[in-house]
Amino acid sequence: MSMVNGFTSDDASRLSEAERRLIERRERLLGPAYRLFYERPLHTVRGEGVWLFDEQGRRFLDAYNNVASIGHCHPRVVEAMYRQSQQLNTHTRYLQEGILDYAEQLLDTFPANLDRVMFTCTGSEANDLALRIAKQYTGGTGVIITRFAYHGVTGDIAELSPSLGPGIVLPAHVRTVRAPDAYRLGAENVASTFAADVRAAIDDLKAHGIRPAAILLDGIFSSDGVLPGPEGFLAEGVALAQAEGMLYIADEVQSGFARTGLNMWGFTRHNVRPDIVTLGKPMGNGQPIAGIVGRADVVDHFGKNMRYFNTFGGNPVSCAAGQAVLDVIQEEQLQQRSHDIGGYLLAGLTALAQRHEMIGDVRGAGMFLGVELVTDRATKNPAAGDARKVVNLMREQGVLISAAGPLENVLKIRPLLAFTQEHAKMLIEAVDVALQGVY
Repeated sequence: MSMVNGFTSDDASRLSEAERRLIERRERLLGPAYRLFYERPLHTVRGEGVWLFDEQGRRFLDAYNNVASIGHCHPRVVEAMYRQSQQLNTHTRYLQEGILDYAEQLLDTFPANLDRVMFTCTGSEANDLALRIAKQYTGGTGVIITRFAYHGVTGDIAELSPSLGPGIVLPAHVRTVRAPDAYRLGAENVASTFAADVRAAIDDLKAHGIRPAAILLDGIFSSDGVLPGPEGFLAEGVALAQAEGMLYIADEVQSGFARTGLNMWGFTRHNVRPDIVTLGKPMGNGQPIAGIVGRADVVDHFGKNMRYFNTFGGNPVSCAAGQAVLDVIQEEQLQQRSHDIGGYLLAGLTALAQRHEMIGDVRGAGMFLGVELVTDRATKNPAAGDARKVVNLMREQGVLISAAGPLENVLKIRPLLAFTQEHAKMLIEAVDVALQGVY
């Protein structure tokens, strides 16, 4: 199975002999499950700030990577990791102050009722742990997700990630709801549609003798097509779920850490109160660290009934990296920059729609944007092939984005938070040129 904007064997004929040999070596050693971006895969050897560099020294503006979100190889993070690795790096079964200092700093960014943190290595693990906690706390198994969700790759979580492909068969205890597609549903209908779908999902679970446990939602519905929805639309549906005893798990692995602008966390845009929040990707700016933040009564109920241990989760080096990330977000005012530069990008991309009929919709929150491409604005017929062309034409210009959504027609634009207006202007111009190249 290929993926949106994925390299396929059909693209190999356009590559150099050296590139083909490298891909063949990769496939021989790593197997067929891994995927590469772009028709001409990028061979990266170095990263610095908002740039990635290939083996020939050419630089690429990174408008996609949400891991090194404060900038590739940020000196503050590199120094923090280096300094801590010279002193100590071990597991959490010994007393250490670093993990506690970081936990306090992290929890200070959340509402007061979210006052416990547990650490993992990846967002997949965080969602897996959150699901375990929810099932243990509620005594139920039923889970509600969106129709094209992605929440991770562990066994239980991959089953809740239909965007991984047709090989994913939803378990009997899972129900799906429509994502907040304001472009196709109408902004005025999103909240009521979502609430009605949640109600129907709960009723169907109960009708089949399945006790509801959790509603698991990505804060910006990234794999569903980057759908910020009208602010506040989640509230009614989440309230319905919580009234039934379900825990609301806010998956902030992609939308957290200032990504959506003035909000540190994506869920705060919707006037909702999560029971558990899951974190990952940008948490360590490249150093693997993730975790869950939750209500004390929920987390403590789990902890009193079973042990939890993660060999590398919460290790001193990762916690040092995490602290450095929080420091940089605050000191470099990246929340404000996400809001300001994100607004500049949204306006610039919206202006392109005046010249390019292919742009059906432009949407986003902070520095997380989606541009939906269609063959006809009246019918909203998806232009999946053209989206792929745009992504690859931009790669040739030296600007990296990707594509997403169940219809494979949404340009997924997720710049590093270190972007300046100059970088944003380069990105907008590259989209413009690529769209012209499709005609």
